[in-house]
Amino acid sequence: MQTFDAGRFDAVVVGAGHAGCEAALALARTGHSTLCLTMNLDSVALMACNPAIGGSSKGHLVREIDALGGEMGKAADETFIQLKLLNTGKGPAIHSLRAQMDKRRYHERMKRTLERTENLFLRQGECVEILVEDGRVTGVLTATGAVYLARAVILATGVYLKSRIIIGEASFNQGPSGLQSANRLSESLEALGFPLRRFKTGTPARVNRRSLELEKTIPQYGDPKAPPFSFMTAENTNPQYPCYLTYTTPATHELVRANLHRAPMYSGSIKGTGARYCPSIEDKVVRFAQKERHQLFLEPEGLSTDEVYIQGLSTSMPEDLQQKIIHTVPGLERAEVMRSAYAIEYDCIDPTQLNLSLGAKHIAGLYFAGQINGTSGYEEAAAQGVVAGINASLWLLGREPVILRRDDGYAGVLIDDLVTKGTNEPYRMMTSRAEYRLLLRQDNADLRLTEVGYAAGLATKERYETMLSKKRSLEKELARMKTTNALRPALLRLLEERGEPAPKKTPTLFDLLKREGFELEDVLRCDPNPVEISPAVAEQLSIEARYEGYIQKQQDEVDRFKKLEDRAIPESMDYLNMTGLRLEARQKLDKRRPQNIGQASRISGVSPADVAVLLIAVEKHERQGGKS
Repeated sequence: MQTFDAGRFDAVVVGAGHAGCEAALALARTGHSTLCLTMNLDSVALMACNPAIGGSSKGHLVREIDALGGEMGKAADETFIQLKLLNTGKGPAIHSLRAQMDKRRYHERMKRTLERTENLFLRQGECVEILVEDGRVTGVLTATGAVYLARAVILATGVYLKSRIIIGEASFNQGPSGLQSANRLSESLEALGFPLRRFKTGTPARVNRRSLELEKTIPQYGDPKAPPFSFMTAENTNPQYPCYLTYTTPATHELVRANLHRAPMYSGSIKGTGARYCPSIEDKVVRFAQKERHQLFLEPEGLSTDEVYIQGLSTSMPEDLQQKIIHTVPGLERAEVMRSAYAIEYDCIDPTQLNLSLGAKHIAGLYFAGQINGTSGYEEAAAQGVVAGINASLWLLGREPVILRRDDGYAGVLIDDLVTKGTNEPYRMMTSRAEYRLLLRQDNADLRLTEVGYAAGLATKERYETMLSKKRSLEKELARMKTTNALRPALLRLLEERGEPAPKKTPTLFDLLKREGFELEDVLRCDPNPVEISPAVAEQLSIEARYEGYIQKQQDEVDRFKKLEDRAIPESMDYLNMTGLRLEARQKLDKRRPQNIGQASRISGVSPADVAVLLIAVEKHERQGGKS
């Protein structure tokens, strides 16, 4: 095939899914000429699986993407059709936004943003080779012979690498939603030294809303008081529409059990590793045999279509069985299937081959983001995309990368888990993965990360000043409440209403807010000098008061942790000849090449004793001026 020079850019982003969109926008908005290359322009920001953004822990990621200067939160605020704040019956650490999206409008909104962003060039084409010279990336080659030269490349290929669709006994090389698969780029990656593995994911069927008997289901309504995803959205004004809850039945489970021999995941035709936390209906029936029913949510795909997504009924069963299984569910007895459920296998890399910047360890200027790194989920992909975009931008400018620590945000936990520990299955973000989750709440993502995005040149000045204003207001109000005593007559009236005794000593407003059962509005009744407090600051005040001791305890843990995390390990360390290290630790450290002591301590097979030896070796290395 004859090649030709198709243009020169500062950076090329391969893929325009949720990771690719954020990466391309980050590069272009920081002043770099950026080509975003996608196999199909109709798949920009495609929601190939569930038509939703956010959810437990995932809502945290969207808030962090937004704080850094990303686009997902703003796009979600404009195009959602239902919004909820989850886990409100529990502590604030796990409160999380989830929005039902109009998937077509979200795609159109994000595509329009890419099209109208200065420095960003959106192009349809298939990347088949990454071009590298002398250990540095130089560009990409497309299937039509076009050579796009660039100093930085970000691969955000999603699930398209040698993707294979499986529906019962049928299988064919294809991407999600009937789109083309990318069948040649995998060879290029292997030639560059990236061993590949096969992962699997899947998506449920879509049915026609007009064929459903929704009166047999339970309506699920949104929350009009739920806050926006973006810190820059003043308020939510979108009209909200219901989803519907129904359940599988004993007939559903019997039908699945009787046909397990036709299920690809049990017959052996599926080779890829699936997501543990998103099981298919056949997996649920086998693993949870004692359960009489499983929840299913009927979620509209948008306002311009009658397609409805059956959340919880993922399967790769044959089409004839899918229809029968669906018809055993209350409300779906006459459902017309518009799109069959399927499983999809695809190639991805081992993310331990990357640095914490998401850059390849052995090829300068090459970055990876999203499902190619072994993750699942739109939010996980977008978080990696914005970080990879920022770091590719900083690399082009000759600046140090942004390395998010585990105490900085869920995005830091996500990247550290991938790069340091690796993953043997599609990785999904969960609140339990974050050891400092009380500090990493979704309500304070702007306070944690806006300055990082602003320093990197992505978060705007307006966003930065909005955050500073909130921070100043919070600090001022905290100081005032901690030094202002409650107005005693008002306090006594309040306590009398509640049948509580009068205190001997009048508490401060802050101490009163710490008392169980007292809301901020109660405390403000006792304020001798009431002031107007914004909802965002009010939320922070309540959390700071109620969880003060726990927050301080976690902050103390973070301070101890930073001593290890801030201790960099020189790149030239000779682990294989390091006296005192066990053989396993030598091999693991030499393979992973951790960037700091904290990262080294989280590598499986590296013991606390090995870390102590490593600390001594680093100190010796520094005293000798970098000589091992």
